[in-house]
Amino acid sequence: MSEAAQVIDGGLGDPVFDAQEAFRAVMDALANPGTVRPLGVRTAPPAPLTSELAALALTLCDHDSPVWLDARLAAVPEIQDWLSFHTGAPVTTNKSEAMFALVAEAMALPSLGEFALGSDEYPDRSTTLIVAIAGFDDASGLRLKGPGIKEIQIFAPHPLPPDFAAQWADNRTKFPRGIDIVFVAPGAVAGLPRSCRIVEA
Repeated sequence: MSEAAQVIDGGLGDPVFDAQEAFRAVMDALANPGTVRPLGVRTAPPAPLTSELAALALTLCDHDSPVWLDARLAAVPEIQDWLSFHTGAPVTTNKSEAMFALVAEAMALPSLGEFALGSDEYPDRSTTLIVAIAGFDDASGLRLKGPGIKEIQIFAPHPLPPDFAAQWADNRTKFPRGIDIVFVAPGAVAGLPRSCRIVEA
């Protein structure tokens, strides 16, 4: 496939219907933290941008939403071209300017405090991280509490950096400021909003 074809091809098959389906999946995932939802929308972006990362980027990003790419994605120029063509979203190298951040390598996830945290007056002006992982079947799992959870929700994304729980605890202290995370795995999505906390067993 030519570079030009890679940039043009591989978007949403039915842009309106697929975007609506993906948006509902994300909103449902964030409203029910740690609950894995199906994400059946398929795309064919340049590798290593996954189909799920691409589907959410096409659904959520536009010309007013700067996007930050992790090192693995930023190393492939066709990915920036593909995103620009399909969404119009500007790509930024400054984490604190990004409305969305696409992360293909979860174990190399930057410090959460480097992203835009919003303000007390405008907490929505923060970065939403969209992080690709292998799956949601880690044997240990995280124990979540917070709005949208009846008692305790076991959430088992993997892989995650060893210091993720500590970073998330720090993010939680900044509420109502702070970042939200949407995790994607093959055919699935789950949300971890800033209102949620990780508790000890």
